[in-house]
Amino acid sequence: MRSTALAIPGLLSGTYPERDDAERAAAFPRLLALDALQRRRQQRFVALVDARGAGLAALTGAAFDARVREVRARLAAEGFADEPAAQSFALVREATRRVLAKPQFHTQLIAGHIMLAGKLAEMHTGEGKTLAAVLTAATGALAGVPVHVITANDYLVVRDAQMLEPVYRMLGLTAGTVTRPDDQAKRRAAYGCDITYCTAKELTFDYLRDRLVRRGMQSELHERVRRMEGGKAALPLLLRGLCMAVVDEADSILIDEARTPLIISQPRVNPQKQAYVEQALRLAMQLAPVRDFVVDREVQAALISPQGRNTVAELAAPLGGLWEDRRHREEIIALALAAHHVYERDRDYLVRERKIVMIDQTTGRVAPGRVWSRGLQQLLEIKEGCPPTGEQETIAQITYQRFFPRYHHLCGMSGTLAEAQAELRSVYRLDVAHVPLRRPSRRRRLPTRVYGSRQAKWDAVITRLRALHASGRPVLVGTDSVADSDHLSVLLAAERLPHAVLNARNDGEEAAMVARAGEIGQIMVTTNMAGRGTDIPLGPGVAERGGLHVICCQHNASPRIDRQLHGRAARQGDPGSMETVLSLQDALLARTYPQWFIGMLRAMTGHAGCLPAWLGAGVARLPQWLEERRQRGERRMLLDHDQRSERRLAFAGRGE
Repeated sequence: MRSTALAIPGLLSGTYPERDDAERAAAFPRLLALDALQRRRQQRFVALVDARGAGLAALTGAAFDARVREVRARLAAEGFADEPAAQSFALVREATRRVLAKPQFHTQLIAGHIMLAGKLAEMHTGEGKTLAAVLTAATGALAGVPVHVITANDYLVVRDAQMLEPVYRMLGLTAGTVTRPDDQAKRRAAYGCDITYCTAKELTFDYLRDRLVRRGMQSELHERVRRMEGGKAALPLLLRGLCMAVVDEADSILIDEARTPLIISQPRVNPQKQAYVEQALRLAMQLAPVRDFVVDREVQAALISPQGRNTVAELAAPLGGLWEDRRHREEIIALALAAHHVYERDRDYLVRERKIVMIDQTTGRVAPGRVWSRGLQQLLEIKEGCPPTGEQETIAQITYQRFFPRYHHLCGMSGTLAEAQAELRSVYRLDVAHVPLRRPSRRRRLPTRVYGSRQAKWDAVITRLRALHASGRPVLVGTDSVADSDHLSVLLAAERLPHAVLNARNDGEEAAMVARAGEIGQIMVTTNMAGRGTDIPLGPGVAERGGLHVICCQHNASPRIDRQLHGRAARQGDPGSMETVLSLQDALLARTYPQWFIGMLRAMTGHAGCLPAWLGAGVARLPQWLEERRQRGERRMLLDHDQRSERRLAFAGRGE
C-alpha cells in the first residue's frame, strides 16, 4: 500500500484527507497472515537496512543532512517500497544511535516494516515497541505524510515525545504533543508538526470538533475555493486530516476502549429535570432489595421486579407530571438504583473538589471531562453531595470502530494481539504479524491460586510480600481498584512493610514512582495504571536476586490485560516471575458462578485455603471467556447503532 503525500487525496491541495465509507470498503481487502514467505521477506529487508546503514556513522552533520534530503525525495517519489524504506530505516536507526545510544535491533526493524505495510505488529512486552514506532513514524513523515502516534495515556504521550524529539530533530522533522489540558492554539500547532503524539480520546474529540466546524461547508470544493481566494483556510480546523496513524497498545485502544462512543456534549441545566432526578433517588431509596429489585453487576444495572413496579407506581402517584408515564418512571428509578447500589466510589469514580471524576476501568486512570449520560451523572452527584452540573446534550459522536478506518494508512503494535486478531481483521481490516523475541524469555510463571475469601487472599499476599521483601526482590502488586490498593496499603502499613501506592489519586507522581519500583526491596501497590507502556528498570543487584516479581490480584475482563501486567517482569531477557492470586469473592467470579457452586468450591479449598492449581486456573478463566464474549457483543451492537445513526444524520444533511 503506497501511502505518500502524493497518494493521499487532498493533502497537497490543503483539503481534509480522510477515507469515506466507499473508500474504506474498497481499500481494505481481507489480508493474509505472516507466512514463511513473508518472514523471508522481513529477513531480506533487515539485511537491506544493514547494508544501507554501512558508512552512515562516518557522515558529518552536513553530509548526514544531505542524505536525509535524498531519502525524502526518494520516499516522495516511490512511496514505502523496500529500497527507500530501508534507506529511511537506516537513517532513523543512526539518528537514534547518536541521540539515545540505543540503535534499533533487528526485531524492531521487523516490527517497523510490518507497520509500514499497514499491519499490526505483535511484539512481546519489553521488546522496545517505542523505538520500533520511531522507524515507522519518521519514515512516514519523511515521505511528507502527517503522522499521528497514538498511545494509551497522557503520561506516555509526554514521556515518549520528550525522549524522541531530539531524534526527529536530527532528521529535520518536528514533533508535537496533544494532552488534555492543551488549549486549541497549542493543539493546532501540535497537529501542524510532522509527527504528533496524542491519545486516542483527545485525537477523536479534536476530529469531532473539526466536524462541527465543517458542518457549515457544503463540500470540499467550497473549502478549496476559499483557500484559493484567501490564501488560507477560512475555518480554524485543528487537524490536517487523517493521513497516517501508528497506534501503540493497539488492542487496548481498538478493542478494550471501543465499547464507549466518543461524545461531545454541552451542559444544559434544567431545574425541573434536576428536581425529577432528586425525586427519583429519594423514591429508589424506599425500595427493598430482592422484593422490589435485584442488582445485575454483570451489566451494571438494577432490575425492578413486578412487585417493585407496583411499589414505584404507588410512591409516584402523588407527584404527577412525568411520574405518570410508567416507562419514564421505571427507567429513572432503575438508573437511580444502579447509582446507589452498583456504582461505587473509589472503584468507578473519585470525588475531587466536590466533583465526580470517572475512573477508566481499562487503564485505571482518572478520565476528567468524561461524564455518564441519561441522568446517571446527576444521580451520582446527588448521592455524593456534589453541586449539580446539569444534563448533557449530545451535539456530535463517533466510535473508534468508525473513526480509525478513516485513516489512509492505519497500523500499530502491542504485546497482546493474538487473542483479538479475528475482531481486528473484521472491524478494522488489520492483519496481525508476530515479531520474534530478541532474547529467550526468562519469566517464571507460578501457579494461579484462588482462595475461598478475600481475607484469605490478602493474608496470602501479605505472607508472600513479607518473604519477597526479606529476600530483597522488588515486587509489583496489581489490584482491581483504588479501594483495593488502599486496603492493601493499610495491611502493609500494619505489618510495617515499606511500600508505595500508585493509583488514580496520585497519577501525577507516576514517573518518579515507576523509576524506583525496580530497586532492591521495593513494594509497589498499583491498579492497572502500571500495565501498558510501563517499563520498570531493575536496580543494581536485583537481577542476581531473581528480578522483579509481579503479583496479579486483579481479575481482568480479558487474559490480554493480565498479560500486560505480567509483562512488567522479565523484560528483554532479564530474570523475573509472576503469579496470580484471586478469591472466590472477587467481583468477576462472584457474579459468574451461582452461590451453590461458590459454596462447593469454598469447601474444596481445604487446609491450604485455596483451590488446587489445576482447578483454580480453570475457575478463573471461564468468567473471562464469558466476559470477553459479552463485550464483543457490546462492541458489535455499538458499531451497528453508530452506523444507523450516521445514516440518519446523513439523510438529514448532517455529519457526526
